[in-house]
Amino acid sequence: MSDLKTIVKEKLDDGADAFLCLKNEEGTTLPVLITDADSPDLESVDIGDSRYPLGKILINLLREYPDKRFAVLVRGCDERALIELSKLEQVDLDRLVMVGMACSAEEAAACGCPRPYPGDVALGEKVEAAPGREVIEEVESLAGAERLEWWKKQFSRCIKCYGCRNICPMCFCKDCALEDPYLVEPGVIPPEFPSFHIIRALDMTGRCIDCGLCEEACPADIPLRSLYRKMQDIMEEKLEYRAGESAEEKSPLSFLGTVHDIEKLE
Repeated sequence: MSDLKTIVKEKLDDGADAFLCLKNEEGTTLPVLITDADSPDLESVDIGDSRYPLGKILINLLREYPDKRFAVLVRGCDERALIELSKLEQVDLDRLVMVGMACSAEEAAACGCPRPYPGDVALGEKVEAAPGREVIEEVESLAGAERLEWWKKQFSRCIKCYGCRNICPMCFCKDCALEDPYLVEPGVIPPEFPSFHIIRALDMTGRCIDCGLCEEACPADIPLRSLYRKMQDIMEEKLEYRAGESAEEKSPLSFLGTVHDIEKLE
């Protein structure tokens, strides 16, 4: 199996105008855009074990350079994000060349990703993993009022740093409801319960691709991924849809249904 450096050169030779991937710079993993097969950055390209929402960078690149094609290194979660972003008209898959990388067994076990590899794997070997459901099971074992208190305790640690939003590959709005003073009172930490986190959870409905970066970025260790994962479980149960799994299937939240469709959800 080819190494990343070789693949970058191949994709540039095959017609990609640039290759977006990661590099290791003095022990820190950073995104890098390589436009030349002789670039010195090729010596430091790295798959490592760090993740980065490269899709957020691609949104801007595709808009800034409408006549260019980009190759990009993707894990399973990156591929799901790009698929969903394409449905939301944020990226054009026809202008992307996805180079798949499978997560290692250790990474997959630590992350609990539902599918720790993309459709086509050029780097690494496919392994399976089981999504962790311990938090969901704990919360569901509680009575309604106890559940509310459980989440209230978790969210009481929130410092409103916006890390969950900023790292999320599916957050791209220019005007964010979390910063709307009519919805979320400015200067209040922790933010008023439950408005801040309800807004974000609802925004993730039908969008969350279960990468876990929100929880990984949270300095307060709030189990955000379990909340969003449960939202996606409900989406699949009620609407038979899970974000990022199919490039052809539209999200049921992207078009209006009939009264009959709504009645079926009750």
